[in-house]
Amino acid sequence: MDIALCQINTTVGDFENNRQKILDYYEKAVQRGVELVVFPEMAVTGYPPQDLLNNRSFIRKNDEITADLVSRSGKAYLVFGYVRTNERALHNSVMISRNGKEIAFYDKILLPTYDVFDEHRYFRPGKSASPIELQFHDRTVKVGFQICEDLWDADYDQKVTDESVSEGAEVIINVSASPFSVGKRFEREKLIQKNVNSLGVPFIYCNLVGAQDELVFDGHSLAYNSSGKLIGEGPQFEEGIIFLDPFASETIKQSPYVREKALFDGLILGVRDYFSKTNHKKCVIGLSGGIDSALTSCIASEALGKENVTTVFMPSPFSSDHSRDDSIQLAANLDIELITISIDNVMEEYDTILQESFSGCERDITEENIQARIRGNILMAFSNKFGCLVLSTGNKTELALGYCTLYGDMSGGLAVISDLNKSDVYALAHWINKSRGKEIIPTRILNKAPSAELSPEQVDPFDYEKVSPLVDAIVETTASRRELIEQGYDAELVEEITSLVRRAEFKRRQAAPGIRITRKAFGMGRRIPIVNHFRED
Repeated sequence: MDIALCQINTTVGDFENNRQKILDYYEKAVQRGVELVVFPEMAVTGYPPQDLLNNRSFIRKNDEITADLVSRSGKAYLVFGYVRTNERALHNSVMISRNGKEIAFYDKILLPTYDVFDEHRYFRPGKSASPIELQFHDRTVKVGFQICEDLWDADYDQKVTDESVSEGAEVIINVSASPFSVGKRFEREKLIQKNVNSLGVPFIYCNLVGAQDELVFDGHSLAYNSSGKLIGEGPQFEEGIIFLDPFASETIKQSPYVREKALFDGLILGVRDYFSKTNHKKCVIGLSGGIDSALTSCIASEALGKENVTTVFMPSPFSSDHSRDDSIQLAANLDIELITISIDNVMEEYDTILQESFSGCERDITEENIQARIRGNILMAFSNKFGCLVLSTGNKTELALGYCTLYGDMSGGLAVISDLNKSDVYALAHWINKSRGKEIIPTRILNKAPSAELSPEQVDPFDYEKVSPLVDAIVETTASRRELIEQGYDAELVEEITSLVRRAEFKRRQAAPGIRITRKAFGMGRRIPIVNHFRED
């Protein structure tokens, strides 16, 4: 029973290219003599299509492409994810076709409605996990098909894998569009192995790769034999075909895992696909001489090519000489364009314009934010003039605390590191230098105290070593004040930080979309009211 798992990069709504990619990979697999070719969840439409599923033309196109793919199937089974229509209801389904005909279909049973998922909004759940009998050249095999969440059944009453095996499934094939988050690969591996060890049947897992808006899909398809040994593994963050026999005894070694590399590669894919799928090529970044803009520039240079990255250093009277020097050095190390535009005169003009209205008022955060907004306007001017996207550079910790300026440093078309906390920003920067074997991000950027440089001798008002993990605990685990204090966090700090997180919700609602790389990111998976008078214990 020779199988090919095709982890492909699809695009939502790009039916023609999705179809052609499926056909191209199907042909490559068939040339290797396989008997069954598997593609990810909703490979026809791309994932997640969200409210496009309410568009009748979108569904008609899905039906048209699905029928065409079925008609082009040959002796090898063609298995792919699509949207099945039935009596005005929609199902997230798998099509099994062969010799130009539909053999069977399977409807996803467990529909996730949490975090970034909202499948109950669109789909009706399937009911049956019964295996489907498929005929191969030397044997008949009962195959249990399932889709993504059907594997993650611990919190559901219906145990899809158990049910399928109890009805005679000899092998399980799961097609998925499972988004990446750091460390998630181990959760998948553990869950699959648990099923194999308890049920004693091979398990095949085919996952989507690529990025769609905020989400990154990492591929890393997997296959285990009935003894729970790894027999197939797809690359992470790359398209590829994995050839395997689920009943083979030959095993392979698991690929190595480096946390920082996974973060970096995930962000690279997120940026690269966001640009290519929105038909953009070039970006512009405000370079401050600080760690966040330095890391963003490294990611952009790797994802888009150095020739497509322009950085702008915009000094004010409060900008330090070392910020200028460090920006120059970083741009030289990356071989990217650096333009310097002083904002001194613009600041003076603002002071003159507002002098009468602000008479009798002390200088405060208002003047600081004006500097950030001047810079934001300059970057947006570059965006308009040259057709490039502005990459905003704020990290998750700053975004959580509201330590960012609306229409200033928050301006942008994509927030590259908005799901990377301050501690991981430094960890990733150190890893870049170490992995490249030379200094890319200047050592002084790594060592100096972070500062927005919007006023004399200014430094960030937070101890990030303490605040970053606390912010993650608040955002990613939704722990209450009492629970955080019981975990050892200082009570006053908990009160301060939780209050800041709550008050900054209105800013985050207006932020550029960010690339999700953790369990809980700001964006589509976190829905907190802006008007919110609830105070936790």
